[in-house]
Amino acid sequence: MPSPTKKSATTAPGICYLIGAGPGDPGLMTLRGRDCIERADVVIYDYLANPAFLQWARPDAERVYVGKKSRDHTVPQPGINELLIEHSRKGHTVARLKGGDPFVFGRGGEEAQELAALGLPFEIVPGISSSIAGPAYAGIPVTHRDHCSQLTIFTGHERPEKSESSIDFAQIASAPGTKVMLMGVERLGSITSQLQEHGMLPDTPVALIRWATTGRHQSLIGQLDTIAGLAEEKGFAAPAVAVFGGVVGLRDELNWFETRPLFGKRVVVTRTRQQAGKLSRSLSELGADVLEVPTIRIEPPTDLRTFAELVQDCHTYDWLVFTSPNGVDAFFEVFYKLYPDVRSIGGVRIAAIGPGTAARIKEQHLAVDLMPKEFVAEGLVTAFQEEAGSLDNATLLWVRAEAARDVVVTSLTEAGAIVDEAIAYRTVPETQDPTGNAARLSEEGAEIITFTSASTVQCFLNMKLTLPKGIKIASIGPVTSEAIREHGLTVDIEAETHDIPGLVEAVLTLVARD
Repeated sequence: MPSPTKKSATTAPGICYLIGAGPGDPGLMTLRGRDCIERADVVIYDYLANPAFLQWARPDAERVYVGKKSRDHTVPQPGINELLIEHSRKGHTVARLKGGDPFVFGRGGEEAQELAALGLPFEIVPGISSSIAGPAYAGIPVTHRDHCSQLTIFTGHERPEKSESSIDFAQIASAPGTKVMLMGVERLGSITSQLQEHGMLPDTPVALIRWATTGRHQSLIGQLDTIAGLAEEKGFAAPAVAVFGGVVGLRDELNWFETRPLFGKRVVVTRTRQQAGKLSRSLSELGADVLEVPTIRIEPPTDLRTFAELVQDCHTYDWLVFTSPNGVDAFFEVFYKLYPDVRSIGGVRIAAIGPGTAARIKEQHLAVDLMPKEFVAEGLVTAFQEEAGSLDNATLLWVRAEAARDVVVTSLTEAGAIVDEAIAYRTVPETQDPTGNAARLSEEGAEIITFTSASTVQCFLNMKLTLPKGIKIASIGPVTSEAIREHGLTVDIEAETHDIPGLVEAVLTLVARD
């Protein structure tokens, strides 16, 4: 079957989804938007569309960056229009990601007109506008029954070729209620002066919210006559939303986002792209600016046939031993290709290292018969010796990574067990940086970096990334800590419980120390 991105030009037209990518927080993307990304042949995305959305695209989907900053257009608007037309004519499904909402100062209307004029199918997928979400994350309701019942949204950015502004500053200044301005921070001095000239009071409260809803979120509070000077002094640059009006005063009472314990702290997560979610989500919910910089990725074992044969015979063993969630996933992916019913696993008992591995086993509706108190390989051996009794001639199938330490098999064999090793997967260095986070780490630095395995340490160093000066290192457990120290680095904190919740607590402790 040919690739969906190589359809003939004579194919019936595809469809272009003009998707509002929201203000930046991935959790604010709509379900419809995500669905369109997942089915797309081509994803065309803006500067303000969070690159994290690209992880939802199919591996074979083409990704095209057309980001536009002020006076710096990667692809000018006419070129973007041509891209949408070209791919639609080829029969492709196009996901066009636009920051915020496509019809709120997003030029989505212009792009839709281009498609409509040629009879090419399109769909508008509304998104959450930063004009609403930015103030909300800064603790500012744009309307409030006790303060205002009218909202005016205007743009501070117009076509550069216009001879004169079409913004009616007199009307904006005299309108009651809250005013929200998008895309005007670079002209803030001129705009605030004109608003004052047309009657807006100099002491009108003003808030600027930069990179709203993301880990880089910042707020700056002032008045109409001071905010431009404060913004210049603080280097408060785009992208930013400005809020004018008395509702800004509610921020002292309603500021929920910026009071979280990790707010303002940039934390690096080095897990695989597939596994980073739980750790990243936990840190983000505590306010951290999370940089996912995966150092490894999971691939099938070199000898998949031998692994499949061991999985097929798993019911003949006394014990199945899992030492990672990756091993569980790889095992059952093959198991269900061989057997349609989980009961085919038979009466084999199951051992697991750590609650994360145990939880993944329980997702298969299987019980865990043995889990050590310490979530390391040595702890598993001790648990067998203490809880399982004699291991003389007991048969064990150890499901492991290709380069795993041999402490498990050595210790269990010495205890009398007969151990077969099922090589379920291998970890290889991650070589791609689709989100640009590795570059951000190099350019902007970070306060804390987390390591969840010895392999993430080794592969991070293999990427030749320089650790920012003063960055603190948080380790998930003793084996990972040992690998960190072997490379001449200092472990600033080690998780007391060697799992993701324990690592999150360790990060909180590090921040509290500072």
